[in-house]
Amino acid sequence: MKGITLNEQIINIKGMTCGHCEGRVTKELLAISGVSAVTASAEKGSAQITFSSEITADQIDLAVRAAGYSVIR
Repeated sequence: MKGITLNEQIINIKGMTCGHCEGRVTKELLAISGVSAVTASAEKGSAQITFSSEITADQIDLAVRAAGYSVIR
């Protein structure tokens, strides 16, 4: 993607225990405008987010809460 800078962030998430949890978190984070990829890991208790626009911690927190989990800061 020429001219687009991609950023990555890893967030720690409390409460994920299985693949279904990973799927819920991934779905909610991908719904944020500008997020292009999410790799959630219940084993690691985290998600790696790739995004092309500036997203806020509040947007991430809201998405993770909508999935039924919480961000560990």
